[in-house]
Amino acid sequence: MTIITALPLLQDPEKLQARLKEIPLEPGVYMMRDRQDQILYIGKSKSLRARVRSYFRSSQDLSPRIAMMVQLVSEIEFIVTDTEAEALALEDNLIKQHQPHYNVLLKDDKKYPYVCITWSDAYPRIFITRRRDLGNARDKYYGPYVDTHNLKQTLGIIKRVFPLRQRPKPLFKDRPCLNYDIGLCPGVCQQLISSEDYHDTMRKVAMIFQGRTRELIDNLTAKMEAAAADLEFEKAALIRDRINTLKNLGADQKVSLPDDTISRDAIALASDDQHSCIQLFQIRAGRLVGRLAFVADSQSELPAMILQRTLEAHYRSCEPIEIPNEIHTQLELPEADVLGAWLGERRGKKVSIFTPQRQLKAELIEMVERNAQYELARVQKQSDRNIQSLEGLMEILDLDDLPHRIEGYDISHIQGSDAVASQVVFIDGLPAKQHYRHYKIRNPEVTAGHSDDFASLAEVVSRRFRKYANTSEPVGEPTNEMQEKSDRFDDDFPDLVTIDGGKGQLSAVMGAIEQMGLAEDLRVISLAKKREEIYLPGATRALDVDADHPGVQLLRRLRDEAHRFAITFHRKKRSQRMQRSYLDQIPGLGHHRQKQLLAKFHSVEYIRQASVEQIADTPGIGPKLAQQIYTHFHPNKS
Repeated sequence: MTIITALPLLQDPEKLQARLKEIPLEPGVYMMRDRQDQILYIGKSKSLRARVRSYFRSSQDLSPRIAMMVQLVSEIEFIVTDTEAEALALEDNLIKQHQPHYNVLLKDDKKYPYVCITWSDAYPRIFITRRRDLGNARDKYYGPYVDTHNLKQTLGIIKRVFPLRQRPKPLFKDRPCLNYDIGLCPGVCQQLISSEDYHDTMRKVAMIFQGRTRELIDNLTAKMEAAAADLEFEKAALIRDRINTLKNLGADQKVSLPDDTISRDAIALASDDQHSCIQLFQIRAGRLVGRLAFVADSQSELPAMILQRTLEAHYRSCEPIEIPNEIHTQLELPEADVLGAWLGERRGKKVSIFTPQRQLKAELIEMVERNAQYELARVQKQSDRNIQSLEGLMEILDLDDLPHRIEGYDISHIQGSDAVASQVVFIDGLPAKQHYRHYKIRNPEVTAGHSDDFASLAEVVSRRFRKYANTSEPVGEPTNEMQEKSDRFDDDFPDLVTIDGGKGQLSAVMGAIEQMGLAEDLRVISLAKKREEIYLPGATRALDVDADHPGVQLLRRLRDEAHRFAITFHRKKRSQRMQRSYLDQIPGLGHHRQKQLLAKFHSVEYIRQASVEQIADTPGIGPKLAQQIYTHFHPNKS
């Protein structure tokens, strides 16, 4: 392994040139690291030296995101491969393993929903979500889907066709609910179906979201015929009804193509100066089974490369069986042969990538592009509203530029008990939930019956920004203002911080910020609830601004989101404390065993309903302790 230098390479030209000369003109993968040895970016190229050198040319027109990344690079590593296809496969594995921050091409603005199947559970759940960071790494996400209404309708049909668990938690402890009696659920809560059989049912469901409905119908048809041959006519009739329902699923989405036995994906985009809206149509057996959508920064790459990167990112998260025979692209991909070889190796069969120029396949691409243009118009309209709000905020606060990242903070408690705080983040005027954060207040003076919002906010802000505290001089002499900022701050440093409260809360927070030496760098305001008044540090009176001003409305949305996020966490923490406080009364039941009980039964009420044997099945709970727990809940039965 290489040693990380003390300075970014841009500040050490001799070191940079020496490092670039060491990189060979062969295909492979390169990794850029910062001075903390963290991987910033992973890329591939058919000529490593040429590609890496392009980042450091002054004439190179880099996007703002990549330009900031280059300022942080302190070391470059590389791995040589024999072919470009091997480089793509290696890049895929390394990105999955390290998930570098600057490898993000597609924006995750929580706009499009996914379908999640929790394969990590003994009895997997299936549900719609707008987040991909839930649960276990074994859980699978399908999407993102554009038509939310159609997705919900499809999931509803699936739950009528296949007997699946209908509830995230059991309704009763010792018996199944009505869903079992009417055949909608196989009795998961009472384990009336084995985990293996339930996984087999869920694999059939997954085939629909993989675009393999025709294959599923063929499998069910074979089972129906086998059941009929064995004179199991009731079972055969049930399978027949399922087949008919699946055939009607999406029957109005027929796409006219000459060969409906080939699976195809068609991708196109529409771009403006800021956004690229990408649409990917999944066509299986001549039927449109899915319409996926992605949004990218149009400044990050050329349009053809954006399509290439989108396909790489999409198929990286797909199972090999989901990769189609053909991929139709709006533009000729710069590395289509490399992508085709990589996909063919994953799928085990040839994958053809081409750009249709005439007849039906070209018309299909035109249809995809038209949908991308409609989506771009919607994004532009939303962006215009956000820009209006951001410009209004810049005007009333006299900011030098539009605030890209705004953070909001709030405190939640009941008379000091279970005190928590929230940090919410808006990026370009939109909630960025992947950056939300909870805090538990650690101040020993904030206890039940004694609250202190001033001290709590000061504590949270100190914990959030202490890594930026100006307690020592930066290493090295920066060459310009941009490098000086990159030495001390990163992409997570906000352009504006909003505190929920009035002058008192703002003064307490500013005291903490001044102690860290950040008063000149961090712009902080507060927004009072009653009259929606905005206070600035050191001002005795609120700003004279209309409550309906677009900038104020943006601050209100931020403040309300911070309040919602804080109170949700507070209620969860309070509920957990109440459950633990009740279990604390049981002799011999420590905190660790309480967590194991609650993990299995989910609530104190379910523990109350459990038998001695069911309690004893909990890890760490023996028969003797199980009897003590049961006796505590049922003293008259002892």
